[in-house]
Amino acid sequence: MVEIVQDFEPFFGYSGRNIPDTGAFQYLRKLGVVDIGSNSVRMVIFDGAARSPAYFFNEKVFCGLGSGLANSGKLHIEGRLRAISAIERFVNMAKVMGVPQLTLIATGAVRSSSDGSLFCDEIKRKTGKEIKIIDGRDEARLSAQGVMLGWPGAYGLVCDLGGSSMELAEISKGNVGKCSTSELGPLILKELKGGRKKRKQHIKVIMTKLAEEMGPQHNRLFLVGGSWRAFAKIDMLRRGYPLHVMHEYRISLSSVKKTIKFIEASELENIRKKCGITAARIELVPIACEILSRLVSTFKPKDIAISSYGIREGLLYENMPQELRDRDPLIEACYFSEAKDARVPGSGNHLYKFVLPLFSRPSKELKRLIHAACLLHDVSWRANPDYRAEICFDNATRSNLGGLKHSERIFLGIALMYRYRNKPIGSQFENLVYLLEPKFVQKAEVLGKAMRLGAMLWVNDSRQPAHLNWKPRSRHLTLKLNSKGVSLFGEVAEARYNSLANSLQAKDFTIKVDKKPKSIEAEKFAQTKSFLTSS
Repeated sequence: MVEIVQDFEPFFGYSGRNIPDTGAFQYLRKLGVVDIGSNSVRMVIFDGAARSPAYFFNEKVFCGLGSGLANSGKLHIEGRLRAISAIERFVNMAKVMGVPQLTLIATGAVRSSSDGSLFCDEIKRKTGKEIKIIDGRDEARLSAQGVMLGWPGAYGLVCDLGGSSMELAEISKGNVGKCSTSELGPLILKELKGGRKKRKQHIKVIMTKLAEEMGPQHNRLFLVGGSWRAFAKIDMLRRGYPLHVMHEYRISLSSVKKTIKFIEASELENIRKKCGITAARIELVPIACEILSRLVSTFKPKDIAISSYGIREGLLYENMPQELRDRDPLIEACYFSEAKDARVPGSGNHLYKFVLPLFSRPSKELKRLIHAACLLHDVSWRANPDYRAEICFDNATRSNLGGLKHSERIFLGIALMYRYRNKPIGSQFENLVYLLEPKFVQKAEVLGKAMRLGAMLWVNDSRQPAHLNWKPRSRHLTLKLNSKGVSLFGEVAEARYNSLANSLQAKDFTIKVDKKPKSIEAEKFAQTKSFLTSS
């Protein structure tokens, strides 16, 4: 594990909110993981590894190391050759990319096989890299930590389904509780003699033991692993669900039953083509359905969520200091994006203070979305102006952002779209907007138009030249300008203010300037417009 150094100076961006560039922390900036699983070998390189890391590189090779393991007790011969070839290539690519730390881990198939240690020795000879074999309970813990990387304050039961094993872990208040492991992987069950009936009996027996070990787990069920993601894609297909983002996708208990029946009644090849699932993965989906059916009936979760984060992200989380873990992954990702892409990094926080008075007693969840939108309000300025609003919507709804429900992605998308245009939501987005309650669609529009106005009234300056005041009961909106704000306010800004007032359905709206303007321009402005003045 990376040694944690507590005394440090910030290195990144105007806010100083990211990890330092000194000592052991430098290894968190670009961290590589090669995950050698029963079904596939994947390398992920995390870049700018703050609370919400970016995926600098992410590639998977299906090897099937665990195929036939239940009968032979050894790694699959062809799969072994494919895995060695893939790992050699990944190690060389990491060297070329200058990754300072590359960790190789192996799970189910390697730890269960009689020749797993020989496989690790061969990798060491050919690449110089040690493979760390993760035992089942550690795998459960790391997967749970991966879920916590993406969900601040997550609680419930994490189920990581690999090719040769299934792990369970409970999480609550930022901690991992009880963990368990079993040989309920689809590759193992595929080799079980006696057909489907025998397989279901076996799954029931093992699941009953797991329930005794884990105790009651009736909260949220987080699903981790490729087979679960494939199931989620099929659930989206059956429902006609429009937002094809795996992370935070929710599946109801009734939908689980319907999708299982849909799979049983369909040709797998047709489903595979429509969903873009590989042939190796779709073959295991029916067995994964049998496991999921028993898992749900045994633990009776209140709801189900898909997590794109798992053991690899769990390793990253494990190397983070607590100060970094405690940050909000959404806000951290937005800070990173603003510092990297905005024309005026730092203006997002000023804009946040400007727009917040429009929202009466906002919840904590709404405030973080408003803050995120303000930080992202200018990161797409390089896009063609004719398509900038649409690109903003796509970026918000489909970007790799943690800590976001699908409805919250839509909220961000609508707000950022209105930041760049005054037109109503286009027909191309209507199939997504229904995922958000109408009252939040209206709030997103107000936020977008407020950002559109506020972006004109200052650059990066801590002295705020304009203030908004909104009285929801009387529906009265006021824009107060100081001397600097007056100098920035023109015809376009006035039109944007009027548009904001219309979105709020304001009965009346006014503009006030300082009673004693500090410039001749401000005095002329007040006289010309005949606006109200205040002290």
